[in-house]
Amino acid sequence: MKTQPAAPQSMPHPALALAPEVAEALAAGRPVVALESTIISHGMPYPRNVEMAREVEQIVRDGGATPATIAILDGVARIGLSADELELLATHEDVAKVSIRDLPHVMATKRHGATTVASTMRLAALAGIKVFVTGGLGGVHRGAESSMDISADLTELSQTDVAVVSAGVKSILDIGRTLEVMETLGVPVVNFGADEFPSFYSRSSGYSAPMRSDSPEELAEMMRIKWDLGLKGGISVTNPVPAEDEMTQDEIGALIDQAVAESAERGILGKDITPFLLGRIVELSGGRSLDTNIALVRSNARLGAALAKAYAAVAPTA
Repeated sequence: MKTQPAAPQSMPHPALALAPEVAEALAAGRPVVALESTIISHGMPYPRNVEMAREVEQIVRDGGATPATIAILDGVARIGLSADELELLATHEDVAKVSIRDLPHVMATKRHGATTVASTMRLAALAGIKVFVTGGLGGVHRGAESSMDISADLTELSQTDVAVVSAGVKSILDIGRTLEVMETLGVPVVNFGADEFPSFYSRSSGYSAPMRSDSPEELAEMMRIKWDLGLKGGISVTNPVPAEDEMTQDEIGALIDQAVAESAERGILGKDITPFLLGRIVELSGGRSLDTNIALVRSNARLGAALAKAYAAVAPTA
């Protein structure tokens, strides 16, 4: 059966400022891949953060899609950034970490903000973008049975129609409880090309993947069917880090335990805990975890571009 090209998108939300190349691609129904900005402002040191951001955008372009890095600049939600805007995010000393609850305040106070998975999903959906690439998902933090520290990424996945490509749940989290919560919320979790659920730095986690898919085309068909059935919410597409770049669970586990213990001793909580843990793990690993982080983002960008192209071929026409 011959597929039809994707229908041109309807007008995006008036609160959004779309970069010209993103606006043109969406208007023509061409594939677009959303990218978050927290990884730039809060996830990596300068200059590797901006180098990574530019490289990932190029990977998306080389894969036949248009990249749309999302951030808040001077209170404006921007969908697609210039080279100068990427540099600003990577170097400015006052860039807020913006999840869903923070969006109205950061926009009203005209601040700069780097968007998390949850807020990037919401802004991407408002723009009409259906595929989003990130590094790792947030989830249920260790000790959440007493702290109640559960990422808004999970609730956003339950209600916003975007497929999120990641290397799995961040290793610093409680992966088992995170998978249970996603099941409760009705979020499909499908692993690309492997049976075991990945854990960000590692290809393994000790948990079986709830679902498996071996092609972008099959994933795209999942997206189409899910939303055609009126099943609200996103799809978590997990893409294990390439084998040559991974840190095994044994290697990373001890470093995570030490970083978590240090965060507890210092009383670090809430939105500050993930940046602290990831940064401390970079220090403890002598930079190796940062190399793995960059490698998995590259891999996710390649899959995200392929998925966006595949979905553009099967998306419902107007």
